[in-house]
Amino acid sequence: MIPLLILGLLIQNPGAHGYELLSLMEKRHYKYIVNYTKGSFYYNLQQLQEKGLIEETQQARPHNGRDIRTFKVTSSGKEEFEKLMSKYGTKSEYVNLPVYGALLFADVFDKNKLLALLQSQIDQTEARIALLDEYLATIEESPGKIDYFGRMNENSRSHHLVNLKWFKELKADIESAND
Repeated sequence: MIPLLILGLLIQNPGAHGYELLSLMEKRHYKYIVNYTKGSFYYNLQQLQEKGLIEETQQARPHNGRDIRTFKVTSSGKEEFEKLMSKYGTKSEYVNLPVYGALLFADVFDKNKLLALLQSQIDQTEARIALLDEYLATIEESPGKIDYFGRMNENSRSHHLVNLKWFKELKADIESAND
């Protein structure tokens, strides 16, 4: 999935450099869509270049003396982008949160620790909703243009709200069962 992100971002931002792309991913909260690290991002950037899917457009030396390499997508890269869009655009997965694995054994786990785990999930989910709210507040609608990323974040927010409700209800059920 990381190659799709890099190719897509470079199509949207030709001539961008790696740090700029990584900053966009962080600013747009792509970490909630794809698991990546700075290392995996740069590894994939290098792999795309070695495969001829992206190419360096220029190399500049700013005031700090470090080279900045900017990139653009090649025609082969555009073909790969099309393949990846089809591959990931037609995939459907089950919703699979790591907490589900832990909850499989909730009946044999200390109830107070279980309540703490659920509170952690509540706190994390509320933080994600706050981040999404912050981002969604910055979206400006353009007439005749669909903001797919904005809509995707609205959908993500809806899922987080459902999860938050579920975590709170589960926590309340466990607390009342302990009384």
